[in-house]
Amino acid sequence: MPEEDVPEPSALSLSEIERTVLAALKARESSGAAPPLAEGEVAPLAQRPMDAVRGALQRLKAKGLVVCDERHREEWKLTERGEASRSEGLPERRLLNALAVGPRRLSELKEAFAQDDLNIALGQLKRKGLVSLGESLSLTGPPPSQLEEEVELREVSEGRAPKDRTRADLLVRRGLLRVDPRTERSWAPSPQGRELSVESVGPAAVGPLTSDLLLGQRWEQVEFRPYDVRAPVPYLGGARGHPYLEWLRQVEEVLVGLGFEQYLGPLVEQEFYNNDLLFMPQAHPARSLQDMLALAGVEGAAPPGPLLRAVSAVHEGRSLPRMKAPLSPGWQTPYNVEIAKRVVLRSQTTAATARYLASHPKAPFRMYSLDLVFRRDAVDAQHHLQFHQAEGVMGARGLNFRHLLGLLEQFTHALGIREVRFQPTYFPFTEPSVQGMVRHPTLGWIEALPGGMFRPEVLRPLGVKVPTAAWGIGIGRLALVALGVNDIRELFLDDLPRLSEWRVR
Repeated sequence: MPEEDVPEPSALSLSEIERTVLAALKARESSGAAPPLAEGEVAPLAQRPMDAVRGALQRLKAKGLVVCDERHREEWKLTERGEASRSEGLPERRLLNALAVGPRRLSELKEAFAQDDLNIALGQLKRKGLVSLGESLSLTGPPPSQLEEEVELREVSEGRAPKDRTRADLLVRRGLLRVDPRTERSWAPSPQGRELSVESVGPAAVGPLTSDLLLGQRWEQVEFRPYDVRAPVPYLGGARGHPYLEWLRQVEEVLVGLGFEQYLGPLVEQEFYNNDLLFMPQAHPARSLQDMLALAGVEGAAPPGPLLRAVSAVHEGRSLPRMKAPLSPGWQTPYNVEIAKRVVLRSQTTAATARYLASHPKAPFRMYSLDLVFRRDAVDAQHHLQFHQAEGVMGARGLNFRHLLGLLEQFTHALGIREVRFQPTYFPFTEPSVQGMVRHPTLGWIEALPGGMFRPEVLRPLGVKVPTAAWGIGIGRLALVALGVNDIRELFLDDLPRLSEWRVR
């Protein structure tokens, strides 16, 4: 509808409470009282509940019939702990009083003070240079009659704002003060609201059509309020999944389209499947408890006997059954079954690959597992304690390393990521190995596509007799590029306004 055809608000287009509130504001103004009117005064004047009046004021504002003056302020109060410190004295004041009679040993003071109070008092007085600590604690001079913190507590207790905001913030962190934000609104009729007559109209028109009006046929006798097509309405985006989870579904669709089948392994895993089956030495740095998350008090069962014997043989450099020579020298260290039984939160979805190949050794096969893994990482823009990996494995006669590189490139291009490059790297369980990198517009080149060809030491104990390519993609890092996010922690946001800005490509 053209703007000139939009009808102006009329008294009939207002609900009964909107007319009442507008009439109260106009009456106040015509009586000579200085506008605007504080929000708390409108409800008594209109003789309506405060919540209903608040809603009516917002609707009148949307229709351009009232104006609002908003002012923001802070209200300072003493906490319960602050009240106690005001009446009994701050810990630092009580310590000054105790030292006023002479030096005291810390052991004596620990009996007279709670440990937290003593630590706070010592820290505050040492920072101010009021005490010295040798064999005993003593004053450096006459104690001050008034501490700055005591001044702030007195000001707030008497209803005034603190004198020093920085010092007051420190008292907030100590749990002595509390600051509450307050918004004060005042209301007055707009020029358009002043011109609109609301006193001479009849009964208010009906707004919504209710079931009572329909069942009793009363809708024929009432007058309905016309719609105000200019009134703003909230944006409703409709229900949809979290953008990151929606994108993970797209990843799965791509993998299924490339001929892979899904396989999910347990989140709680034994080190045997998480590491040993992958020919990762038991003394490898990445297997330390500083990198993996072990479960205390949980004891794992012994792995299957034939598989355990085959894995221990390749780790120790012994030959497998029906083989004349070992596959390699192994790691030249005794294999420890107790380490293999240890229970951890899996640190890589390659553990799911190990379980899959143990039960599906016959070629050809294509498997993927997109699931959670857990590591003891320092959380930053590219690392998290919990994240998703997209594991994949494919095996067939004639498969080689070039097939793997082509698949990884095809996979990233299908997700809309075009800038990809590869460089050689080392993993204990693949040879040759590759690290694929993708370009992020802000973070630059980031590692996200590790993979390689499984070594015979991994495949032969599992009974796999064909070349097998594997990868464990850091799918969260690919999501940073695909979703235009700069920090991996944002993938776990629950901020609806922020999430509504995301668009899955």
